[in-house]
Amino acid sequence: MKTFHNKSELTHHIDELKAEGKSIGFVPTMGALHNGHLSLVENGLNDNDFVVVSIFVNPTQFDNQEDLIKYPRTLDADVSLLKIISEHEILVYAPTVNDIYGDNVQSQSFKFDGLENEMEGAFREGHFDGVGTIVKRLFEIVRPDKAYFGEKDFQQLQIVKKLVELYHIPVEVIGCSIHREKDGLAMSSRNTRLTEAHRAVAPFIYKILKSAKTEFGTKSAKKVTEWVEKQFKKQSLLELEYFIIADIETLKPVKRKSTKKTYRAFIAVYAGDIRLIDNIALN
Repeated sequence: MKTFHNKSELTHHIDELKAEGKSIGFVPTMGALHNGHLSLVENGLNDNDFVVVSIFVNPTQFDNQEDLIKYPRTLDADVSLLKIISEHEILVYAPTVNDIYGDNVQSQSFKFDGLENEMEGAFREGHFDGVGTIVKRLFEIVRPDKAYFGEKDFQQLQIVKKLVELYHIPVEVIGCSIHREKDGLAMSSRNTRLTEAHRAVAPFIYKILKSAKTEFGTKSAKKVTEWVEKQFKKQSLLELEYFIIADIETLKPVKRKSTKKTYRAFIAVYAGDIRLIDNIALN
C-alpha cells in the first residue's frame, strides 16, 4: 500500500493513474479508523478503480483546542486496517499540517447559504469554515471523480455538497448511511475515549432518536423536542446539548410540519467530556 506524506508526490501518482484512464474515489478522514470509515472505502472501491484515503487531523475545524490535542492519532493501525480491504487499490495521504497549510494555518471564510449557521455551526464557532477549507483543499489535491461522506455528519455532508455547487468542483459527493455498533451507537473515533460507564449508557442516544421518530408521526416538532429534553433530564450520565428537528434542505428547525418536506432529527450529547452527535431520518 502506497502512503504519501507530500501532496506533490500524491498528485504526480494520481496524474499517472488518470493518464491510464483510472477513476479515483476519495474518503477524507481524520484517522482513528473504524468500520464506518471502512464501509465508505468499500463503497468507493465498488465505484472506482482506486480510492484515496486522507488521514489528517485538521486543526482549523476544532473550536476546542483540548479536543484537538486529545484526538486519537493512529496512523500505523489505520494503514493496517485498510490493508485488510485492499493492498493495491487504496492510496493513503497522510500529510503534515505544513504540507496542507504552509505557514498560514487558518481557515478561509465561507458562506453556504445559511447551512453553516444551524446546529453544529451555532455551537462550534468557525467549525464549518475549517471544514470547507480542508475539504476544498483536499479536492484540489486529490481531484477525485467521487467522494464519500458518512451521514452521521449529515450537516457536514450537505455543506460539502453546497461547497461543490458554489465552487463548481467537478466531483460527485455521495452520502453513505450511518454505521452503528450492535447496540445502536453511531460509530465514531471519539467512542474509544468514552469511559466504561459512559460507553454503557451511550446507546440511549439512538434509542431516543428512534422513539422521537415514532413520536413525530403523531406529534408536533415542539412536543417531540420537549419529550426528548425530558428524557435526558432523567439520564444523569448524559448531557443534552441540543435536539433539533430540521428540514434536510435548509437545516432550519421546523416550525410546522409539511407533507411536502423531508425532516431529520439531529442531536448532540456530552458523555463526560466526550461530545457525540447522531441523527435520524423522520419521514
